Amino acid sequence: QVQLIESGGGSVQAGGSLRLSCAASGRTSSSYVMGWFRQAPGKEREFVAEISVSGGRTYYRDAVKGRFTISRDNAKNTVYLQMNSLKAEDTAVYYCAADRTSRLTMSPVYWGQGTQVTVSS
Repeated sequence: QVQLIESGGGSVQAGGSLRLSCAASGRTSSSYVMGWFRQAPGKEREFVAEISVSGGRTYYRDAVKGRFTISRDNAKNTVYLQMNSLKAEDTAVYYCAADRTSRLTMSPVYWGQGTQVTVSS
């Protein structure tokens, strides 16, 4: 069993930055592929970024490439999402996710509770 706890959300003006953190519990949590999804009001949840177990491979949705960076610290069982040059359309609840598959699907086994990110223009 893995529990994911997000932090770091908040309100920021367009062009600003935020860093989300996701702390994972469980001795084997460092062996999970981890990532971030988001869901804006009235929209479906969408994939944002993913990082492999070793941290050597990362994937991003096109809309955030060059602005967001995902990283992980396996010694701390934590994954991060550094978000720069934020836009109003990045406003959403951001969810951390983890799974033992080689790549995340839209239905990973473990989800965090979500953290709100609000970007004002």
